[in-house]
This record gives sequence, C-alpha cells and structure tokens, in this order.
Amino acid sequence: MRSSSGRNSSGNNGGSRGGNSGGRGGNSGGRGNPRGAGGNRDDKQGGRPSKPRPEERRYDVGPGGSHEGPKSGRGASARGGAKGGPKQGTGTGRGRWVPATSREYEARAEERNRERYANKKDVKLPKTFPGAEQEGERLQKILARAGYGSRRACEELIEQARVEVNGEIVLEQGKRVDPEKDEVKVDGLTVATQSYQFFSLNKPAGVVSTMEDNEGRQCLGDYVTNRETRLFHVGRLDTETEGVILLTNHGELAHRLTHPKYGVKKVYLAHIVGPIPRDLGKRLKDGIQLEDGYAKADHFRVVEQTGKNYLVEVTLHEGRKHIVRRMLAEAGFPVDKLVRVAFGPITLGDQKSGWLRRLSNTEVGMLMKEVDL
Repeated sequence: MRSSSGRNSSGNNGGSRGGNSGGRGGNSGGRGNPRGAGGNRDDKQGGRPSKPRPEERRYDVGPGGSHEGPKSGRGASARGGAKGGPKQGTGTGRGRWVPATSREYEARAEERNRERYANKKDVKLPKTFPGAEQEGERLQKILARAGYGSRRACEELIEQARVEVNGEIVLEQGKRVDPEKDEVKVDGLTVATQSYQFFSLNKPAGVVSTMEDNEGRQCLGDYVTNRETRLFHVGRLDTETEGVILLTNHGELAHRLTHPKYGVKKVYLAHIVGPIPRDLGKRLKDGIQLEDGYAKADHFRVVEQTGKNYLVEVTLHEGRKHIVRRMLAEAGFPVDKLVRVAFGPITLGDQKSGWLRRLSNTEVGMLMKEVDL
C-alpha cells in the first residue's frame, strides 16, 4: 500500500496539480497548472524564449527596419515572394536599400543611356535594293494598279516589249516612273496611271443631263452618289434622248472629247416615219441650214424599214444642242425616238437602260488616243 506520507511528499516537492505555486514556468519541476499565474510563456527566467506569435512578427524591411522574419515558405510569400505578395526591396549590404523595380530607378537608368548615346552619329542602314533612293514607283506596280493583271503578268508585258514610257520601249524590270509626269503606254494605248475613273451610262429617257437638279428631277448624279470622287459628264443628251453618256474625273480628257477640234464622232439611231427620198443622206451630208448655221452629217444610212417606219443611223462630230433632231426635222422628218449608240470608240452594245459600267483599260486607252493624250 502507498502511504499518505508518500503522496504528501510528492506534493510538497513538485506542487500539486491544483496548486498555485506555478506551472511550466515555475521553479519546481512539477507539471503544475499551465494557466496559473506562474505560467507566462514570455517569461524568460528559467525557460527558453519562445517564437513570437504570427500577429507579433515584423516584416518591415525599410530603413531602420529589421530584415529578420520567418524563414518558412509561408513567410516568404507574405513578404512578396512567388505567391503574389507585395514585392519588397533588397538590402545592398552597405546600409543602403534600393527598390528592386522602381520607376525612379528605371528613369535614372534611361537618362544614363541617353547621355551615353547622345553624341553618337546616326547609323544609316543599307538600301534594300539598288535604286531605292529614286523617286516614283516601279513600272509593274503602276500597271498592276491600272488593271493590267498581277505584277508578274505586268512583268511579262515588259518582257514582251509592249510597254513604253515617254515614247521609249522599256525592257528592264523595276524601272521607276512618276505617275504624275511620265506617259505610260501599253500596245500604243495610254495608261491612266493616276486615280482616274471612267464610266459609261446608258441614260434612260426622262433623265436630265446634269449632276444635280434644283427642281428635283432625276439626273445623272443619282447614278454615281456612292462614288468617293466627284465625277462629271462628258457632253450632254437632251432629256428625251437615250444612250451612251460618259462620266469621268479626268478634266483634260473630257474637254478634248467635246472640243470640235478633235472631231470625236457620235452615232445615233433615230426612228422616223417615211417614206424617205433617196437623196436624204446626201442632203444631210451636204449640210442643213439651221438657225445657228449649217450642220453636216458625217454618215447616214437606213438600218431597218417596216412599212412607213424607218430606223436610220446618223453619224456626226458636232455637239450642238438637239443637233440630230433639228437636222431631221428641218429635212421634213421629225424624230419619234433617238438613241446614241456610240461615243467615239465606246459603244452601247447590250448595256441595259439605266446601267452604269466601268470602262476597261483598253477603252480608256482608245479614248485617249482619239484625242491625242
């Protein structure tokens, strides 16, 4: 049997569990009460110092701060490690602290680099190809933009000696020309090297030959409202006359096409009621006296006859107002219907009434050749 004296001796030496003599931080070796007054964990007397609690740890790294801190991975992320925390600066070992990535630091570095290269001469890069310093554009590029095919196809045109610049045949590839000054021709026809536009409209009856009409009537401008550049008509057709009328932004070409000096011919089909005499054509060619002088036809022929109805073709190079109608009316044959089927080399063909079409490069070249452009 255990004696009570043994238990008392043990209690006197180590302290009872319920006593107030102290716990782990006491002077005795007994367990004691950890929540007692003598159980302070921060008491450094008689025990080893414990680690600070998380809320007591210090992470300030600035001037005067301590660089000590938790060495675990968790503490590193809290200081701005790989886990996305705020990045902190690093010590230089000389008592001076510099931010790792600072805008002020980068600005100073950029300023030093500028001062370093301020007095150095500019380096001139070599040209990518011979003749790059020349002005103008390469010939095959201009031809491709004008619609003569791909650049490779335009190079073949040059190889076949079909292209000439300012009257001289070009055989070398990559020749540079000035679209504003140099004259380029393909197969003898001038190429519109600038941003010119050329259209042919089959004007219906009832459309006024103006680009705008103050009275609100349908006019030529209604057919080209979606164009980026301003177009104007070449010559006129009276309101009831149908057929070919040209639209362009090439002022010199339009002027020459309507000037009597160049004599560009227009072909008309007129519907009249006969019978007509055999000498009608001769009378028209010899000249008909009108109010504003004589008017002569270049050519006349009967195209079709159905009973007393005749379809006749009249060709002339004049452009006076209502010239065809007035000539036939003066000869005794008023016109019921009039259609212009050709303006120089541009023909109506199967183009429907009211349709607008862009002229081909060949047609534009033929027009320019007609007026010596």
